[in-house]
Amino acid sequence: MIATRKVTIDPITRLEGHGRIDIFLDEEGAVDNAFLQVPELRGFERFCLGRQAEDMPNLTARICGVCPEAHHMAATKALDAVFHVDPPPTAKKLRELLYSIFYATDHTTHFYALGGPDFVLGPDAPRAERNILGVVKAVGMEVASKVLKMRRDGHHLIKLMGGRGVHPNWGLPGGVSRGLNEEQRQEIEARGLEAIEFARFTLDLFHKIVLGNPTYVELILNEAFVHKTYFMGTVDENNKVNFYDGLIRVVDPNGLEFAKYPASDYLDYVAEHVEPWSYLKFPYLKKVGWRGLEDGPDSGIYRATPLARLNVADGMATPLAQAEYERFYETLGGKPVHHTLATHWARLIELLYATERWVELARDPEITGEEYRVLPTETPTEGVGCVEAPRGTLTHHYWTDERGVLTRVNLIVGTTNNYAPINLSVRDAAKGLIQKGKVVDDGLLNTIEMAFRAYDPCMACATHNLPGQMPLEVRLRRPDGEVLEVLSQNLDLA
Repeated sequence: MIATRKVTIDPITRLEGHGRIDIFLDEEGAVDNAFLQVPELRGFERFCLGRQAEDMPNLTARICGVCPEAHHMAATKALDAVFHVDPPPTAKKLRELLYSIFYATDHTTHFYALGGPDFVLGPDAPRAERNILGVVKAVGMEVASKVLKMRRDGHHLIKLMGGRGVHPNWGLPGGVSRGLNEEQRQEIEARGLEAIEFARFTLDLFHKIVLGNPTYVELILNEAFVHKTYFMGTVDENNKVNFYDGLIRVVDPNGLEFAKYPASDYLDYVAEHVEPWSYLKFPYLKKVGWRGLEDGPDSGIYRATPLARLNVADGMATPLAQAEYERFYETLGGKPVHHTLATHWARLIELLYATERWVELARDPEITGEEYRVLPTETPTEGVGCVEAPRGTLTHHYWTDERGVLTRVNLIVGTTNNYAPINLSVRDAAKGLIQKGKVVDDGLLNTIEMAFRAYDPCMACATHNLPGQMPLEVRLRRPDGEVLEVLSQNLDLA
């Protein structure tokens, strides 16, 4: 008999934040269970209390250096609701323009630096090569130059519009702090046209390297990476994908509409479950219920990812992205697609949509309008702001007193939405790939990591509240290293 043992991947790699995967093997050496554990706590929901609500667009942007624009925009929209003010059309279009530029930049980063190495170099490539430098070596400096230019242009334009290249200081209740002149508009349009060509080039590269490789296609279609869950995303009035505004739509595992609601009603549809072994919460659909870490129509677990946004929508709102959307579903057998690794392709379709929308907005006659803010006049109360972050539906909910001081804050972040399905993906990938008697090597463990990497998780974004009691051990030492005292809690959970 083989004693039950544990295989740990610590730290997991190519994500924002920290986490580890614990894989528990049974007596025969097969996988009994697996969990993604997140041992970091940020606490934004607590230490924002007592601050002025107007601080939130700048304060919450510090949650993450990868997607600060998403938090900045959700917070700004929440302030619109808190102060009961509707921004003028120019302000809304400026916000969506900056957000489209951010989206294109962020999706570029994930494909080439985080997810791409698994496909460009292969899951079994040496660990030291599975990174952006390995990708550059494999695809050549010409491709690398295109990637660097795309990211440089994106951050330059975000700084031009938002005041900073990483943490914008631009959004205000009722609008934004500055507009665009014609010279700036022309630059944004010109770089947007280049961005469209970059997105098309990236999709061509994906079709060649990934879809043109039978081994990779087999991996994408592998049942170890398939989960039949609900899906969530934001759609416009025509049920097309929209990142900035619209209604939240949920479809069931068969692709049928389950719910469609304004962001302000999210508490009627989403609840959060707590487990003691992680700082992340587990959102689920209230009207279905929490059934544990299981998929299927009787489980309230849902996904909110690029794949989810495509599954809940009836198409894309721009022509080139729509053509690729149709190709996606024709290739993968129709809607909905449940294959987790297909999320990488969905992300690139969104990259193309973001660049097309970028140019559309840059060409809109109202984009250089001089009215880009309406001053609030009403007493602040409560408000919800929601956008589609690259990693999923992002909700900011603020409560204030009559002075606009925050009394309560609730954040449901993209990665928080996906925490339960990420655990499903890790567990099922481990069960499908680790077989009795099979050597568990670095390449196999990296393939299991691919199950979470498709979600592009941002752990720092997701850990805001303290729902459970994480294992903790503190050792107090003398200057010479001698241990004086050991303080611990909940080590039985580890």
